[in-house]
Amino acid sequence: MYNIRKSSERGHFNHGWLDTFHSFSFAEYYDPQHMGFSVLRVINEDRVAAGTGFGTHPHRDMEIITIILSGALQHKDSMGNGSIIRPGDVQRMTAGRGVTHSEVNPSSTDPVHLLQIWLLPEQRSLEPSYEQKSFSEESYTNQFALLASHQGSDGSVLIHQDVSLYRAKLSASTELIKPLSSTRKGYLHVIHGAIKVNKTISLTTGDALKISEEASLELIADTDSECIFFDLPN
Repeated sequence: MYNIRKSSERGHFNHGWLDTFHSFSFAEYYDPQHMGFSVLRVINEDRVAAGTGFGTHPHRDMEIITIILSGALQHKDSMGNGSIIRPGDVQRMTAGRGVTHSEVNPSSTDPVHLLQIWLLPEQRSLEPSYEQKSFSEESYTNQFALLASHQGSDGSVLIHQDVSLYRAKLSASTELIKPLSSTRKGYLHVIHGAIKVNKTISLTTGDALKISEEASLELIADTDSECIFFDLPN
């Protein structure tokens, strides 16, 4: 079973310093039909202007994943972590019983384009923690690379939830087939390009697909494309 979420249906706000699209209800955007999917709670596509960013603010009881698509983001948190996140990097922060952090674009000229992802954790009040890893473009070119998983498998970052997050960058006409479990859910988000799913469903930049009770996922790239895919519990 498939349910398409078109890019144009997402919540969109341009605050000047921040141009953001919300796939699910977030902050000022509220849609009772889109409060999340399985344990996936937030996918925000953010463009942050040069020299601006998110000031210090709190989080708790959430697994937060940041993927940089272009530009760079400077991270600081109350656990003492400080780093620059760049394209190819994946950052995971377990907010647990409480953490504060800031995310700022350190460039004076270039915007930063990123995906911010929130997942509900498997339990509340976990010990806050931080992890950051780099993935080469080659590792996810014309194949799925595991970015985040419950066990931190295959060099992925470890998340405290029964979820596997993959990334794939597809050359035009490339086909990928991913086996699925009919007892789990899937969520496909197109970062850019045009992808046909199971020969019948056409998705373009910003579109997403909710998947349930399916045995496989067949992707064919109509143009050079990129996507992320979540394997989620029911």
